[in-house]
Amino acid sequence: QVQLVESGGGLVQAGDSLRLSCAASGRTFPSAAMAWFRQAPGQGREFVAGIDWSSTTSYALSVKGRFTISRDNAKNTVYLQMNSLKPEDTAIYLCAARSGPRSKLVDYEYDYWGQGTQVTVSS
Repeated sequence: QVQLVESGGGLVQAGDSLRLSCAASGRTFPSAAMAWFRQAPGQGREFVAGIDWSSTTSYALSVKGRFTISRDNAKNTVYLQMNSLKPEDTAIYLCAARSGPRSKLVDYEYDYWGQGTQVTVSS
């Protein structure tokens, strides 16, 4: 069993930066693939970034070059550094974990989810 708790969201202006954290419990964390998804009002969950157990990363085109995902296995934590934020980045950001070693682009591949943290970017 893995439990995920996100933090770091908030209200910022366009162009600002935020760093989200996802603290995970469970001994399987080092071998688990992790990801960040986001969900805007009235929309489904959208893949943002993923990181494999080997720290290989993948990004949605809309955030590539602006966001960076990383993990610290010693702290059982995954981070999402978000730079040059835009109003269209406004959403609830959710951390996800899956039992397999490689991250996937679709939400149904993930076994565990956090409750999310709100990110609001004003123009």
